[in-house]
Parts: sequence; structure tokens; C-alpha cells
Amino acid sequence: MTYEKVFEMEKMENLNPYQIAQMQFDRAADKLDIEPWIRDFLKTPRRNVSVDFPVRMDDGSVKMFTGYRVQHNNARGPYKGGIRFSPEVNLDEVRALAMWMTWKTALIDVPFGGAKGGVVCNPRKMSTAELERMTRRFTYEISDVIGPNSDIPAPDMNTNAQVMAWILDTYSMGQRHYVFGVVTGKPIFLGGSYGRDEATGRGVVIVAMELLKDEGLEPKGLTAVVQGFGNVGYHAARTLVEKGVKVIGISDISTAIYNPRGIDVQDAREYAERNNFLLEGYDKAEHLSPKESILEVETDILIPAAVENQITTENAGNIKAKFVVEGANGPTTPEADRILYEKGIIVVPDILANAGGVTVSYYEWVQNIQREQWPYEMVIRKLEEKLVNAYRNVRNLAEKEKVDMRTAAYMIAIDRVAEATRTRGIFP
Repeated sequence: MTYEKVFEMEKMENLNPYQIAQMQFDRAADKLDIEPWIRDFLKTPRRNVSVDFPVRMDDGSVKMFTGYRVQHNNARGPYKGGIRFSPEVNLDEVRALAMWMTWKTALIDVPFGGAKGGVVCNPRKMSTAELERMTRRFTYEISDVIGPNSDIPAPDMNTNAQVMAWILDTYSMGQRHYVFGVVTGKPIFLGGSYGRDEATGRGVVIVAMELLKDEGLEPKGLTAVVQGFGNVGYHAARTLVEKGVKVIGISDISTAIYNPRGIDVQDAREYAERNNFLLEGYDKAEHLSPKESILEVETDILIPAAVENQITTENAGNIKAKFVVEGANGPTTPEADRILYEKGIIVVPDILANAGGVTVSYYEWVQNIQREQWPYEMVIRKLEEKLVNAYRNVRNLAEKEKVDMRTAAYMIAIDRVAEATRTRGIFP
């Protein structure tokens, strides 16, 4: 390999998530006949909101926090996207996530656009009372740009139904009446939907099962590794076991565990819940060091369900899985994508594989508008229908155009948003 090639690969690996999202867009857009102005329009977020706000801590001190809400595109409907709490939150990460959400909602064909939000904080070092005060103040700061017909937040990393309830209540106080549709992922008794909590993880497995059908494989007896044991990773692992797949590896921020005979996912979850939601110290499996090596375990299915940029040029060549099904957003860098493709590893991209969450969020929003609550079985059936249809569209286009599934997924999504933009036109 030449020095120039090595330099170019290193340069690509150092791209931030927003640059990667734009590169992924360009690769797919190059294969579509899109007017230059639409192409520029689709690459640019419509609004970047940044707020700095004070929160009183339990010890009486006041601490400043920074929060973001990026609204990427609403050509096909209201902005939609989660809110995450993390020390690593930054504007470019949020821009990338908002852009990915635009393509995700278009690909799955729900009438939403894309947005994302986050607050720079370490929720593990904050009390419940501090998290509530921070959430409510952040909601107040962005209340002018969110709403049931304009921008609908949802849970993401380190946020949950309780956080959504605080957002719902704070926003509703400002409106002087309850506005259940302002967020999704709420508690069931506050207008939430059955099946929403597990939707992203279950959706990952629904798509994986369709892939196995295409490859002529039965799930029973196959193995899987799941990186990340939060909401997405846990429900993906649990659903894999339901389908007869043996989960042999799991990791979280504290450690990675491995057992070739299979891991009792529910037992591991119960241990983590007793241990500050960490797998550290779990004694019914081998602990791998470093924990990142969980990605390189020989397995049939690998589900990266943690954070961005986990499969890179440094480890892509060591991936031994037959299939990579992305539960996280942006876990694979562009150059790693190329390496996996050349190795014959099929990658199901994030905007398809983890679209279950936003799909059921849409169903929750519809239920709120109609003042209904659908039964669990109905929600799961509709979820499966949506994801299977989207998977079929992507797989068929990938085979027709002889491209990887990520490029095919982007081509479908970008074309749909471009058509909406073209048809709506420019105001005035």
C-alpha cells in the first residue's frame, strides 16, 4: 500500500460524524439525477439551535449546561429525532444524527423529517432531581422550536420514558394544556405506545431475520455478538434468543463478556440492573480485554449497538462475522465499509436496521392524535410489515444497481426527500 493511500485512509478515519454523514450522502447522490440546488439543500441542516442554561444542583451550586437541537429537513413532515445526554455530545455529532434521521424516516416511509438533540452532561454523576431540573430547563430553552406538528423529540442515549414525561409536562405547562404528541417514547399511561421501548432492538432482529432468509439460513443454531447492552442492545439480544440464535458475546462501557456456549441474556440484564447497569464483575462468562475485541469474535451475526465509529480501518480487517446489522447510528466508518464489502461481509445499514424506534414513534404519535391506544400485537405486526417492506426495497435495489446495502438505502431515501423538495418548491 502506498504512502498516499495510507494517508488518505487515515484522513478519512479522522472525519467527524457530520463529515461522514455527508460523505455517505455524496456516494449515494452521485448515482441519482438530482439538481445541484436540491443536493446542496439536502446536505444542509435547516436550523442549528445551541443553548447554554443554568441548573441548580443538589448542593445549592449553579452549573451551566450546553444543549443542542438540530433540525435537518422537514420536506416530508415534522422534524423527528431523539435527545441524548452524554459528555461527548457536540454540534457535529448532533448534525450527523439529524441528517441520518432524515434518511431513516424517508427510507421507512413515515411522514417525518429528521432532527436530533442532546445535552452535554454525565447523567451517571447526576441525581434524579438534578436530571429533572436539567431536562425541564432544556425543554424550556427549546420550547419555541418543538411541538406536535413541528418537531417531536424521543428517547436516545441515556434518556428514557421518564425524561420524555418531564419534557411532556414542561412543554404542556407552557401551552396551558396537555400536549401528548410533543414527544414519543412516553410511559404507557401518559400516551405512550405498547412496544415502543423494545422497538429499535426488536427491529434490528426483524431485519436480520429477513437477511437470513435471503441467505438461506435458519436462525436456530447461529451465533451472535452484541456490542452495547443499553436499551437497543438488550432488546436485540433478547429477541435474538427468542428466534433461536445463541448470543455468545455482549459488551457495555465497563467490560465485554464472552461464552461460546451462550449467555443467559436475561440473567446478565438482571445482574446489570443490580450493578448500576454495568456488566463489570459478571461471573458467568469470560471477560475479554480490551473490551473492543468483542467486535472481532468469530460469529455469524454482529450487532454494533453502542455509539458511532466503532468499526474502523484498525479493526475492519479483523471482523469475522458473516453479517453486520447496525443497531447504533454510524458505527462503521466509510473506509471500514469498503473493507467489509470487499471481504464479502454483508452490512445492513443503520438507517434501515435501527429504524424500528422511529417507526413505533410514528405509531405512538398517530395514536396520540387519534386519542387511541393500539394493542401490543397490532403495533408489533405493523412494525414488522414496515421494516420487511423497507428491507425488500433496499435489497432489491442493491442487487439491481450492484451496490452495497448502505448505498442502496441512501439512494431510496435521498430520492424520496428530493422528490418532496422538488414538488414543494422554494418559498417565496
